[in-house]
Amino acid sequence: MRIVMIGAGYVGLVSGACFASLGTDVIIVEKDPARLAALREGRMPIYEPGLERMVAACTASGHLRFETALDTALPGADAVFLAVGTPSRRGDGHADLSHVFAAAAEVAAALSAPTVLVTKSTVPVGTGRRLSQMMHELRPDLAVYIASNPEFLREGSAIEDFLRPDRIVVGTESAHARDVLRALYRPLTPAGGAVLCTGQETAELIKYATNAFLAMKITFANEMADLCEQVGADIHELAHGMGQDGRIGPKFLQPGPGFGGSCFPKDTQALMRIAQDAQAPSRLVETVVAVNDARKAAMAGRILKAFGGTVRRRRIAVLGLTFKPETDDMRESPALPILHRLAELGAEIVAYDPAGMAQAQALLPESIIYAASAEQALSGADGAVLITEWSEFRALDPAWLARTMRGRVVVDLRNVFDPAAMQGAGLEHHAIGRPASLRQLAQEEFTEPYCAAAE
Repeated sequence: MRIVMIGAGYVGLVSGACFASLGTDVIIVEKDPARLAALREGRMPIYEPGLERMVAACTASGHLRFETALDTALPGADAVFLAVGTPSRRGDGHADLSHVFAAAAEVAAALSAPTVLVTKSTVPVGTGRRLSQMMHELRPDLAVYIASNPEFLREGSAIEDFLRPDRIVVGTESAHARDVLRALYRPLTPAGGAVLCTGQETAELIKYATNAFLAMKITFANEMADLCEQVGADIHELAHGMGQDGRIGPKFLQPGPGFGGSCFPKDTQALMRIAQDAQAPSRLVETVVAVNDARKAAMAGRILKAFGGTVRRRRIAVLGLTFKPETDDMRESPALPILHRLAELGAEIVAYDPAGMAQAQALLPESIIYAASAEQALSGADGAVLITEWSEFRALDPAWLARTMRGRVVVDLRNVFDPAAMQGAGLEHHAIGRPASLRQLAQEEFTEPYCAAAE
């Protein structure tokens, strides 16, 4: 089979490379000259583990190539995927569909034969209907079959997610489009059982509903962490106890400084607006958006408190800048409001991130110093703040931390470090939802756990 992927951003590049790795002939159309040149030279515009190697292999095999002109890419394509950005529209939170409709108009002008037009971008309910009407008006002489095929790729594990999907959602009223997409995904679904065929509106809503639900789990865990701190409970024990319930599951119950990234913030905002416009407001989603925004803003206050009420002229090592590990994505990262506020309060910030520093420099205050390693960031620091849980930070030894830093404060916003080990090294460990001092007191007062005594 042969497909065209419009857009070499995160979704388009990963999806196109994965399709090519399965033997599909893929042309990725990218208009940005610099990005196109980099891709043709084998340089990736994003950081995603394994992507550069996969792109190189697929390009060498001839299954993947990059073009800029639609009229040369489209002939013979079984399907055309729209994988352009749909950021939050400035001012109202709705998804900005200008890139989607601009790309669709270009497709309509360049088509010379019937095809399947697939929205891979995350688009609001009703977009497929509008595209269908648009194609009918622009090309009444051709059959253009519209389908929605939302992506469920997690940054940092996107290739694995694509090649071993939980489900593949295909939303269309066209039997032809359904058959084409089933055939395209057949290498991933030997029996076809993983393909969920729905109507267009349902498929468009599934992606938003999924991300909003996961964002809600994160937000709930964060609120429970705050409660744990007040009553002397441990959020990790609580989350483990909850996660053992098969109806809940353990994923997305880890506390932290709030969710960020390219999907959850914009998709919760968009779903909130979609529901309001449909006269079916989602109060839960509205609250999740508000609580998450407030949480990210409040994190600087936690850090300030840990440093005794002032960070002025304090040298603070910041470990991790991206919104999650294994990506260079800084979009909506909790590090942004935190570091802006600390800089305003006069802190001397030395930051290190394994992949995100180039992206971060354009978004953070000029006063921030960027270190070449965690050791360089921590050396001589009055304290440390861990924002992103990269694996290399998990491996840091508390005794080494104590020797390397000048101060003793460690604010662990991802609960990476073991509280007992940190205390044993003489460090002041401030975690999320884990009141270490209360736990230590309880262990001293009660030599045997309560459950062991109850037989």
